[in-house]
Amino acid sequence: MTDQEILDALEVIMDDEVSPALASHGGGGVITKVEAGVVYIELEGGCKGCPGARMTMKNGIESLFKERVPAVKEVVDDTDHF
Repeated sequence: MTDQEILDALEVIMDDEVSPALASHGGGGVITKVEAGVVYIELEGGCKGCPGARMTMKNGIESLFKERVPAVKEVVDDTDHF
């Protein structure tokens, strides 16, 4: 699976599942890039600077992405939290 195919598949998951969940906490997120199966996400709004952001990224988003798109190797927080 190419990085573009991974991105295309993940965009649907972001729109349908991840973004509504983040929005319910006053936040949001966007995939900034996919390189060699590594997905970079920038968190926005209430998620930016949140103490739970790392847990959300690894236990929530990364787990979901790996389950749905096995070509995903890792999800990296691309957010400037400061």
